[in-house]
Amino acid sequence: MNSSSPNKRSAASWLLELAGPRAGEYLLSILAALAGVACSLMPYIIMIDLIHALLSGTADRAWCLNRCLVMGLWWALRYALHSVSTTLSHHATFHVLADTRMRLMAKLATLPLGVVLDQSSGSYKNIIVERVDSIETTLAHMVPEMTSNIVGAIAVLALLFQMDWRMGLATLVVLPLGALCFMSMFNGYEAKFQRAVRSTKALNDTAVEYINGIEVIKAFGQSKTSYAKFVSAAKEGADCFIEWMRSCIFGQSAGMAIFPSTLIGILPVGCLLTMRGTLTAETFIAAIILSFGIMQPLITAFSFSDDLAQVGTIVGEVAEILSMKDLQRPVKAHALPSGNAVELADVRFSYRDKEVLHGVSLRIEPGSVCALVGPSGSGKSTIARLIASLWDVDSGSITLGGVDIRDLPLKECTDRIAYVSQENYLFDLSVMDNIRMGRKGATNAQVIAAAKACGCHDFIMNLENGYETVCGSSGGHLSGGERQRISIARAMLKDAPIVILDEATSYTDPENEAVIQSALARLIRGKTLLVIAHRLSTVADADCIFVVKDGRIAAKGTQEELLQACPLYREMWNAHMSVKDNDGEVS
Repeated sequence: MNSSSPNKRSAASWLLELAGPRAGEYLLSILAALAGVACSLMPYIIMIDLIHALLSGTADRAWCLNRCLVMGLWWALRYALHSVSTTLSHHATFHVLADTRMRLMAKLATLPLGVVLDQSSGSYKNIIVERVDSIETTLAHMVPEMTSNIVGAIAVLALLFQMDWRMGLATLVVLPLGALCFMSMFNGYEAKFQRAVRSTKALNDTAVEYINGIEVIKAFGQSKTSYAKFVSAAKEGADCFIEWMRSCIFGQSAGMAIFPSTLIGILPVGCLLTMRGTLTAETFIAAIILSFGIMQPLITAFSFSDDLAQVGTIVGEVAEILSMKDLQRPVKAHALPSGNAVELADVRFSYRDKEVLHGVSLRIEPGSVCALVGPSGSGKSTIARLIASLWDVDSGSITLGGVDIRDLPLKECTDRIAYVSQENYLFDLSVMDNIRMGRKGATNAQVIAAAKACGCHDFIMNLENGYETVCGSSGGHLSGGERQRISIARAMLKDAPIVILDEATSYTDPENEAVIQSALARLIRGKTLLVIAHRLSTVADADCIFVVKDGRIAAKGTQEELLQACPLYREMWNAHMSVKDNDGEVS
């Protein structure tokens, strides 16, 4: 995945930016947590008073019961404030996660298509869903709870030092050894976590690939081989986490055993000082009680250290996407296109550091029908995507009505161009809603009119629920030809002055293709049309045909001119007509 130096900013900086809009709620959450800490200290102070009163013989039953009731009320208030704190932090965090996901999705929409395609859909899903979700612990729990637990432990320790500094030091005897055990868990942490991230991504990618390719896997009997790939990825993921757990188990177990054992220092030191008469029994007992209130909050705070160590990598992945370079487009155009002519001048374009277009120049006159033809992989679709502003050129220029498209806002370009690719994507919505995406706010009548004009109405009405039929994920409930026809209807509903059809009828049978071609002829009247087609007979009447070979324009002209002057086109035409003749004989 390419990025524009996301490492210039720290993970903490990105985290503050993502959580910034909810800073007020987080501040209130922390204040509520700290108020809860203050409430949790009061029972200890009351306990010390109880011990002094009991040992001095000044306590009576009513006073003791009253003190116990007050302690209970302080504890109840402490947990009430804890609930308020976590409610505020969770409310803020879930909004931050939602905003982050929406920001990531919006970012993908502004990136060049090539950058998006460099990363698998499984990896994007992993980052947008699982990785973003992992931030929840850091923001919702660690911010208020880690803060309050550390402050609470320090407050109890300060109270203990105020009573007797020697007992305070004795309490801390286990702290270095326990901390050392916990810190041993982080030996090589970054490498282990990166391996876990890689294995999880690989598992996601393999799972998505397996599910998407299930039809091919079944058709060619490759289920065993393909499933073995998934099993291998799953095993690698499991082994990675098991090895990580094994390397941490001793440090965690030892730390959990040693850290709470404050009596190891308190008892011998306290007994010795009491026997020498330099420590009163009341202070000794109070020190024992207070010691239990120091380490448990610290253990709770340490439990977030794993999330704290991971947050850099997690936020880094999110930041990597957000730091990617957008298509460079101004917010406002200084000049608007005059007309719908499209011109490419010495356009060069590289994909993954390999140049695929080498100085392409061509002009598409307004209101004309032009076609791009050529062998597979020659660069036809790349030219179409560059015109549609899905990518930006490396050098040269593409002008629309005399204005460089890089000087136009992205919306200005997309409003003027309707693009239908050979891989027509339909959302898991009704047919009506999928067509309506061509023009936001279009009425049902306008959608139906566009479908009728494209020759789609009859087959749509024959679907299970007509226009309310749900297309399924990626349009999977429909055939390839049906998806293409709905995509064309969607493009025509947009009513853009420039229409690009990239193999838009490749899945359509000859009978329906004739219907679509007839409908297109009516609908594109007065528009600029660019067609990419392998079936040369469908573009034989085009005003101008550009022959593309190896990323260059090899020839241009009408059908008759190319048949006479371009050997490549003549060869392609003869091959096409031969296939048509053979198809006719078979039928």
